[in-house]
Amino acid sequence: MRSMWKGSLAFGLVSIPVSLFSATTTRGLSFRTLHIPCHTPLQYRKTCPHCEKEVPPEEITRGYEYEKGHFVVLSDEEIRAAAGEKEKVIEIDYFANIEEIDPIYFQKAYYLAPEGPGRKPYALLRRAMEESGRVALASIALHNRQWPAVVRVYGDVLSLSTIYFPDEVNAVAELPVTPAPELREGEMVMARELIEYLATPFAPEKLRDHYRERLLEIIEARIKGKEIAVALAPEREKVVDLLSALQASVEMARGRKEKGVGGKSKGTRSVTRKKEAVAQAKK
Repeated sequence: MRSMWKGSLAFGLVSIPVSLFSATTTRGLSFRTLHIPCHTPLQYRKTCPHCEKEVPPEEITRGYEYEKGHFVVLSDEEIRAAAGEKEKVIEIDYFANIEEIDPIYFQKAYYLAPEGPGRKPYALLRRAMEESGRVALASIALHNRQWPAVVRVYGDVLSLSTIYFPDEVNAVAELPVTPAPELREGEMVMARELIEYLATPFAPEKLRDHYRERLLEIIEARIKGKEIAVALAPEREKVVDLLSALQASVEMARGRKEKGVGGKSKGTRSVTRKKEAVAQAKK
């Protein structure tokens, strides 16, 4: 794994040399756009409609459109300077509890690895954070801009996750507001029952990219000159009676769970609670 950034992690007056490594990799398939008659990949050229010619890379710059048709041109050096990229410092501002940060703020994850003399202060910071149970709120200049970030303990290392600024998270108040519907107690009992049967510890190894797997099957078959029949997923039936749908869902989830663990200890309780829910729903 190659480092993509080298700098230091500033912890008070302590400066820890570190390297930044990407902690995630997108495994999606990349498609090229082709010309249908000959299957030749299409080229995308940057052209200037004013000069009516193709523009070479050395004639391309970036500008901010402050009003229609009017731009402020900024050089790459100015953009990097504004981001503070030359400083190469991850500045820790304060520490907080991870529960205080809503997951909607998190973006991309990275690993932080110590460099040379940074091993001891790195280990000290990691251990202290682990024992305190807190995460660090910091900032980092990356990809030509400044990012707020969260540094936390991940196993035996420290990880860094860039996060959104508050004004980049769209306000819930912008959603169309509709009056909250009336919920019957029987429906609530069944919904809670369903949640309990579907509850299980998070296991990332069980996550499967079915879309990518299916596409690879089709691609492999085409390479071998085979045709493969692709069956569309059946449409789900529309829910007419919410309570009946919940009852059926609970029954199905209960059956799956009992098969998985080989026990029936929750079966009696489920039937009893289901009867109570039906009785309450009819009131």
